[in-house]
Amino acid sequence: MQKGIIGKKLGMTQLFDESGKVVPVTVIEAGPCTVVQKKTVESDGYQAVQLGFGDIAARKVTKPAKGHFDKADVAPKKTLREFRLADISGLNVGDILKADVFAAGDHIDVVGVSKGKGYAGTIKRWNGHR
Repeated sequence: MQKGIIGKKLGMTQLFDESGKVVPVTVIEAGPCTVVQKKTVESDGYQAVQLGFGDIAARKVTKPAKGHFDKADVAPKKTLREFRLADISGLNVGDILKADVFAAGDHIDVVGVSKGKGYAGTIKRWNGHR
């Protein structure tokens, strides 16, 4: 079964395994994610679920986005992402997904967004000098 969740990187740390070796790990805040919208083949032409992550103040949301959240009867969210899943019958609008949907040993695929660095300039980008 396919699963999906939205998370945020909090930082890096290290853990010790059973044999005493140090293992570097990334700390991620995974969820809670709220189901904001269900997309069906009849209405949208494909099957997906839209998840929201991270609360945001209602005054910081545009009027169209406010209407979208009010229709789903959920609090405004900072991040919205769609997940195309094979079976969305078990999910309903307003359901909350947490990290416990994954079990130990599950294979996961992580997608990240890098911070923008802006225009660096030729000296910094290509290691030139003056």
